[in-house]
Amino acid sequence: MKLRLALAQINPTVGELAGNAGLIKQGTDQGHAAGAHVVIFPEMVLTGYPVEDLALRPSFQLASQKAIAQLASELNPDIVSIVGYLDTTVTSDGFTKPQNMVAVISGGQIKARYAKCHLPNYGVFDEFRNFVPGDATLVVRIHGVDIGIAICEDLWIDGGITAQLAARKPGLVIVPNGSPYERAKDDVRLALVRERARQAKAPLAYINMTGGQDDLVFDGDSIVVGADGALIARAPQFEDGVMLVDVDVATGTSKPDVVISESAVILGKELVPTIAERLGDEEEVWNAIVVGLRDYVQKNGFKSVLIGLSGGIDSALVAALAVDALGPDRVHGVGMPSKYSSDHSIADAELMAKNTGLGFRIIEIQKMVDAFKQQVELTGLAEENLQARVRGTTLMGLSNQFGHLVLATGNKSELACGYSTLYGDAVGGYAPIKDIYKTDVWALARWRNQVAKAAGEVAPIPERSITKEPSAELRPDQKDSDSLPEYEILDKVLMAYVDEDMGRDALVAAGFDHDLVARVISMVDRAEYKRRQYPPGTKVSKRAFGKDRRLPMTSSWREV
Repeated sequence: MKLRLALAQINPTVGELAGNAGLIKQGTDQGHAAGAHVVIFPEMVLTGYPVEDLALRPSFQLASQKAIAQLASELNPDIVSIVGYLDTTVTSDGFTKPQNMVAVISGGQIKARYAKCHLPNYGVFDEFRNFVPGDATLVVRIHGVDIGIAICEDLWIDGGITAQLAARKPGLVIVPNGSPYERAKDDVRLALVRERARQAKAPLAYINMTGGQDDLVFDGDSIVVGADGALIARAPQFEDGVMLVDVDVATGTSKPDVVISESAVILGKELVPTIAERLGDEEEVWNAIVVGLRDYVQKNGFKSVLIGLSGGIDSALVAALAVDALGPDRVHGVGMPSKYSSDHSIADAELMAKNTGLGFRIIEIQKMVDAFKQQVELTGLAEENLQARVRGTTLMGLSNQFGHLVLATGNKSELACGYSTLYGDAVGGYAPIKDIYKTDVWALARWRNQVAKAAGEVAPIPERSITKEPSAELRPDQKDSDSLPEYEILDKVLMAYVDEDMGRDALVAAGFDHDLVARVISMVDRAEYKRRQYPPGTKVSKRAFGKDRRLPMTSSWREV
């Protein structure tokens, strides 16, 4: 028999219960209109995800419980909806704890609930519940098909829920997810989904959410595979929508916990499944940052953003991303030259503004720097950093006056090495490129310009911003290479040390120069206190600073 599934790949907002319920109703109605029998939503879609410590608040728990009950009464009764939300459970010692759940809704009622067993390490739930041994599965019979349900991490743990489901012989496995984006994760997901389908000996539908939440971004990429692991359908990355797919399923395979319907399905003209084309690496990362930035701005109610445009590649890339995310009318740049600024710096910033249409103004900072120095004598590095701090104060003053969100422009290479000035270039409310290395910055800039040229448009980023040697321009003839190894070499060491957790000896054994390794490790380890004070930004790697990689600021451990 074929069962028609609707996978609702949507973008909820944490805490926006009414708005999220509206998205769920739209998805249900769209699935029903297309003849779907079951519509599946991502995990905790009703509350938004992850809710972090909101899960601990009794008022929020109660609001979620009321919202799911109200939603059940309002959803189309003629289709089964599987909806993630926040609920509570009572422990054996009588304590009420928050719980990540899904509700199976039909006929205006919640027919069954399933509690997630495996928990992520980036949310509050891992304090309360780990894998529950024994039979922790749920199988629901819908149109005679015994459907097993797992939630996100339940799928990832080998020998866990999927193995238990396999013993119950489901006709279909459904997995609602809130799986954050990471580079190349789509390949890992597909391989895992295929493996679990073969393990369960049943087709498997994996549904993921879209959109940004703080420093996470969800990329969709919902997947349906057959019992043999063959790919049947795949939704686009970073796009909201409802994917419809007809799946071959066996009936009457198990002893279900709940029976919703035994009736055979009525299927219209069979659908041709769609497998969305995968994005290239640069396009994938670009979309992730654009979506993360757009949602951070819009979900937090900011009307516009402000960027210190230096004419360099980092600020130019951030500006191009912001224009793609928000449109040029909502992006404002400020050039803030000092006596050490080169003529081409302002010229390149002005060209960036001209190419994209973003707003641009120039504020000379030298008189402000001189006035400060008249009161406090500063020399050397302290004087250099004063310029950055005057620029930071200027940006934050304009933000305070006009309500702009200031975007910090530091990249992962700089953050790793502490090559930034606290309360200077590190100021801001959001840092779009904090999780991409300098070599990625250049690659993304070239890619974005190529896309524009291929479309017959003006390339947004000035060529000189890409090709000129990086410089903070805080002293005469300054170059980044005065303080850092060449980025092409530095980034390789950082990827191994930061992303792969390789120690000194392992790095040297991998072929890196001993003195280079010692220098880079020392810079990275000393800069943790700076990174803790940096604004949030879109996570695109598996080891993002502040999210996945967090070292003690006070520590006597040294790799070198």
